[in-house]
Amino acid sequence: MKPQVTPTVVKNCQAEETVSSLLAQNPTLSPGEAAIKLFGKKEKAGKPSSDADHDLSPSSPQDLQLASSCGRWGSTRPGELFLRVYHDVLCCLEADPLSGVVSPALIGTYGSIPLTVIAPLVDLIRHMSNVIVRARKEVLFATCSWSASDAIDLISDALKELSRRAGARGDRVVVKIIFDKAGPKQFVNHHQKVPVEVYTGEKIKLPHPDEIPNLDLEVSSLHVPLLGTLHAKFMVVDRQIGIVESNNMENNANMEMMTHLEGPIVDSLYDSFLITWYEALDPPLPTRNSPATLGGFSTSNEPSFQRLFDQGDAREQQAIVQDGNEAKEHLAPHNPGDPHYDDTLAAEITRVQAMYSPRHGESRVSAINRHLNDTSKSKAEPTAPDPEPGFEFTPYIAHKKEDMPMAVVSRRPHGSPSNADAFVPQNEAFLSCIRNAKQSIFIQTPDLNASQLLPALAAAVKRGVEITYYVCLGYNDAGEMMPGQGGTNETFAAKLYKELSPQERSLLHVHWYTAKDQSKPIHHQFSQRACHVKLLIADGHVGIQGSGNQDTQSWYHSQEINIMIDSEATCRKWREGIERNQNTGTYGRGSQEDGAWRDEQGHEAEGATKKSAPPVSWVKGAVGMAKKLQSKGGF
Repeated sequence: MKPQVTPTVVKNCQAEETVSSLLAQNPTLSPGEAAIKLFGKKEKAGKPSSDADHDLSPSSPQDLQLASSCGRWGSTRPGELFLRVYHDVLCCLEADPLSGVVSPALIGTYGSIPLTVIAPLVDLIRHMSNVIVRARKEVLFATCSWSASDAIDLISDALKELSRRAGARGDRVVVKIIFDKAGPKQFVNHHQKVPVEVYTGEKIKLPHPDEIPNLDLEVSSLHVPLLGTLHAKFMVVDRQIGIVESNNMENNANMEMMTHLEGPIVDSLYDSFLITWYEALDPPLPTRNSPATLGGFSTSNEPSFQRLFDQGDAREQQAIVQDGNEAKEHLAPHNPGDPHYDDTLAAEITRVQAMYSPRHGESRVSAINRHLNDTSKSKAEPTAPDPEPGFEFTPYIAHKKEDMPMAVVSRRPHGSPSNADAFVPQNEAFLSCIRNAKQSIFIQTPDLNASQLLPALAAAVKRGVEITYYVCLGYNDAGEMMPGQGGTNETFAAKLYKELSPQERSLLHVHWYTAKDQSKPIHHQFSQRACHVKLLIADGHVGIQGSGNQDTQSWYHSQEINIMIDSEATCRKWREGIERNQNTGTYGRGSQEDGAWRDEQGHEAEGATKKSAPPVSWVKGAVGMAKKLQSKGGF
């Protein structure tokens, strides 16, 4: 039977009550109690993966009208493709209204994105730390891996500065941090409070309460054994700013992606955090009666931000490059242990850009290489030529104010080793974009091997849709070799090309991540350059950005968070940023026969995975999977 948007789903989407509104009415409730009171204790697994991709035929005009009535779009109007995807997402909610880890009434919404960051991990945390120190009431922070690193030092510095500022105002700020940590106690209760002596230790390195006397800090961990990882990475500050990012909190060589969100979408992220936290909130959150829908804050109102767009639709990135060059001599970098906070987003943009500016005697590519080596703790030599003027690395990308339709397309954690939990909002959003696109699909992800993607992508190519995807060479290869894990990126690409005729293959473009300072991919095993961006763009205007990879773990097990938008202008800026800040499109293109990258002499990249017989690959896979399940895994 074809899944439908049932009357129950419509009722839940149009309801006034949400988990967060119940907590506003009764702060003594825990989010878990509020969720059960509203929706019961369902948490049913989605439909098996063998069924989930084949039951949904194209939505009728009546279906799209019904879907539109299930969102709160403000003055924005979702387009047809967005509504088709949104309709298919809503079909997942009958079995479990909270399968998307957000109250149904808050799934379809709207908001704006003043900033996108496409950069090494630490540059994302530089922005997050600036947002934290500006907080007035609360900071809610969720992530996956948490380990001693520059990222943690930046956050710890920011919490200390936040406490100092709160004390100067005579205020207190509530801070909640939750991350993934697998342990035996999670078999009894998936949520575990992290004691002070643990979170202040060498492995986590958060400040001791004595160092932050004006903060009410509480730390928790979440893991659903065996494989139900908390992989969602997001932050909500003062219920006015939302951050959705791809990065963990650790030292690594990854290129990452973040969006800074404002407007009613922040209420959806706030609700998602409450559902993720689940346990009682002590003290109650200060903004429980101050939803973002009431307005009162917008980065676009800052005069310095408005000046970024004096030249029209968007300020040329070249002007930002020039600002960075002019500021490099007098602006100190915002570093762990030596923080330099900015009061405005525009000032942040200039300070970070200055770090990419050539110093005396440096070429442009040498400056980029220096910064990428600093952030990755590596010593890779640059092999790429200097970027042409206008194509410099610009990590912070400002967007002119535009309210746009948005939807939260996430998934719950699923601990069972089976891949049965497939029919969930995240997966349906990905699949529906692919099956409903008419022109093009672009994907960037560390790994692409979820089983449902092979027939979906092949079918899209066969009906004339151009597919381009960027993946990382060797990312988690050992773990991906395990039975049921989907195989390596090379293996998946070869299978996909085999599904296509020679003529059809011309529409499929597989590229391997190549850093901005490099002229060829570097295998992940060398820990020098990698990419952890998670992005899908359909037909140039519907985009999905967040924490979800296109691999088995993210599709069937991990809790994820993703934001879907409908905006040609924003998706165009995202694609421009992807191309400016890496050389994947220029130097990373794979073969049109099997997708593999080879140099001009026909040699594959050093370290490229060789085919192994199943027993050998399974042994390698067992070692890799063990690494993935460690606290500092490759998620």
